[in-house]
Amino acid sequence: MADSATEQLIERFRGDFEKVRAEIAKAIVGHTDVVEGTLTCLFANGHVLLEGVPGLGKTLLIRTLSQALQLKFSRIQFTPDLMPADVTGTTIVVEGEHGRDFQFRKGPIFAQIVLADEINRATPKTQSALLEAMQERSVTVGGVSHKLEQPFLVMATQNPIEQEGTYPLPEAQLDRFFFKLMLGYSSRAELATILERTTTGASPDIQPVLDAESILTHQKLVRRVRVEPMVQDFAVRLTLATHPKGQFATPLVNRYLRFGASPRAAQTLVLGAKVRALLAGRPFVNADDLKQVALPAMRHRVMANFEAEAEGKGVDDILQNLIDTTPASAPV
Repeated sequence: MADSATEQLIERFRGDFEKVRAEIAKAIVGHTDVVEGTLTCLFANGHVLLEGVPGLGKTLLIRTLSQALQLKFSRIQFTPDLMPADVTGTTIVVEGEHGRDFQFRKGPIFAQIVLADEINRATPKTQSALLEAMQERSVTVGGVSHKLEQPFLVMATQNPIEQEGTYPLPEAQLDRFFFKLMLGYSSRAELATILERTTTGASPDIQPVLDAESILTHQKLVRRVRVEPMVQDFAVRLTLATHPKGQFATPLVNRYLRFGASPRAAQTLVLGAKVRALLAGRPFVNADDLKQVALPAMRHRVMANFEAEAEGKGVDDILQNLIDTTPASAPV
């Protein structure tokens, strides 16, 4: 059982989560799973990749989140001619009273919420400029390391890779994203609501409801959520089950996956499940929490082979089968 102080922290977390979600709902119609996944990344101190065809509200979601949080916001529009220095910043020569001096001019990466818009329209070289920032929360330019202000969240959008004029993200960078969330089309009722909101001159009034200190406090609370050895082992087996020819691999994995998820997938499973546990009012993780976050945690960390593409087997179908067939408990 949790003590009263922990229960208060959990209730505060749930309340703040709902406040941010309510502000986002003023601008975003539907996409509840995507909104919840994005907020999970925020409170788990991870980055999020949103994928969908143009016009589904990816950029609007991120902009609305930045308005609901009292954090420094920066937007980078990724294009084929964008250079790494346009992201990280550069050292310039400045004339001063005592002669020439070198000064570092910070790039747009020096914010707390960074929107990397249409990230797969830039070249892999420029995409990789985000790697150190995402992993180390610092940027090195000219041999000097510059720390980024916390909390730090990269929210990237991309169009499906089959769209013209795009570059697939390198596997190393994909692995740095906590979740990959898929935006689908709106329903009939949702589209009607969108038209009512956007064609009548109305403008949503998004209020800032959470500051940096509160977010950092919640991120620490997430780390404190208890994970029993049996539940942790379930996260381990779910990750290992994505490895073709491995001990826990399913028949579909062996047939259709080229390679499986990295250890970061297991870390993401556990941290994402901890957020789910807190939302349910629990100070401990159960197997269902892991199952709920498994798809967004692993879909970008595995690769289908040619046979899967030829037979129309999607990664999500393979992973859902894995989630459904992997037992929650197993002998060591």
